[in-house]
Amino acid sequence: MLSNRREFLQLAAAGAVTLGAQGLAPAFLRAAAREASGQNNVLVVIQMSGGNDGLNTVVPFAEDRYYKARPKLAIAKNDVLKIDKRLGFNPVLRGFADLLEAGHLGIVQGVGYPNPNRSHFESMDIWHTCHRRSEDRNEGWLGRTVDQLQHAERQEIPGVHVGNDRLPLALFSRSHRIPSIQSMDQFHLKAKEEESMQAFRRMASQSTDSEGSMLDFLTTSTVTALDVSQQIQESIKSQSTAVDYPQTGLGRKLRSISQLISADFGTRIFYAEIDGFDTHALQAAAHTGLLRELGEAVSAFVEDLTATGNLDRVTTVCFSEFGRRVAENASEGTDHGTAAPMFLIGGQVQSGLIGKHPSLDDLEQGDLKFHTDFRQVYAGLLQQWLKCDSEKVLGEHFDPVSVIRKA
Repeated sequence: MLSNRREFLQLAAAGAVTLGAQGLAPAFLRAAAREASGQNNVLVVIQMSGGNDGLNTVVPFAEDRYYKARPKLAIAKNDVLKIDKRLGFNPVLRGFADLLEAGHLGIVQGVGYPNPNRSHFESMDIWHTCHRRSEDRNEGWLGRTVDQLQHAERQEIPGVHVGNDRLPLALFSRSHRIPSIQSMDQFHLKAKEEESMQAFRRMASQSTDSEGSMLDFLTTSTVTALDVSQQIQESIKSQSTAVDYPQTGLGRKLRSISQLISADFGTRIFYAEIDGFDTHALQAAAHTGLLRELGEAVSAFVEDLTATGNLDRVTTVCFSEFGRRVAENASEGTDHGTAAPMFLIGGQVQSGLIGKHPSLDDLEQGDLKFHTDFRQVYAGLLQQWLKCDSEKVLGEHFDPVSVIRKA
């Protein structure tokens, strides 16, 4: 039970803004309206936390320097899944190799930013906000994107983070609350929430005029939010899939995202994370497991999107806060580095290698030199896919990378 009016107001205010304050129209009407206005494209972001080793992901197997720098960690030439005569995927990334062959995978090489920071927290914050100064990091690039999209579209649920309860900084917005959910079960209407509704009404009838007005507003908003929650759960129940997703953390997250996309609430941005890429020691087994999880989960996700007819309207981007150093360390791992690849997946992405692989003959303090600023990739996604003003989101102009095929 709610013990006092202050506790009640805090709970109500938090609940009322979680899922918006408007009812949901039928899915087919929402989809038709967005299709007519060109507001149908969806962006899915997968964060590879910890600093992915790009050199053992996209392997420069034709480079002798790669094998000299990594006598224990290098992937054998005969094991790579060849992309061309010089580069190949880690052998556990069969899913990525198949997507590339199908024309659904783009590999943006040599991505980083000037004067790189090798701290996980600082570098990730830079990727999330596009700002170097900590005082400017009160909102994320996707939060600013949501603000711009909502100004024109007014979607009930503009973005969703599927993971733990901690919302990524990238999704922080000045004007909109982005829900962070662990599973579809969080959309169930709970008995405790029904009890809260009764408490709202009782307290409103006993309040002063000013308190009553506030409680009336919160009651209406919260009841509406819970109605939205119930509609989401009912819609998701009708979304079944024959795709066999891997029973991994990322596999379950992408399955949930596919369900939400198929339920079609107009959500334009989804976010998920896979952690563990900080491979300072005994890297081989850990990195292999992570890449396998990534490749299998993304492959199942694409299969599901294809089956539901959503592949051409969903673009997925995978990123990590930095790469690893070229040379392996004494602990059979790799330390924090700089440039690394980003991956683009979808029915309309610019498939193949995008940009050159960084030179192993021209290093900077043992690190690869980046040639593509990550904000150029963001600019391409914003302008070419989400149809946003990238300068307003990023704070300045960046020449966009061509990430979407021209019609």
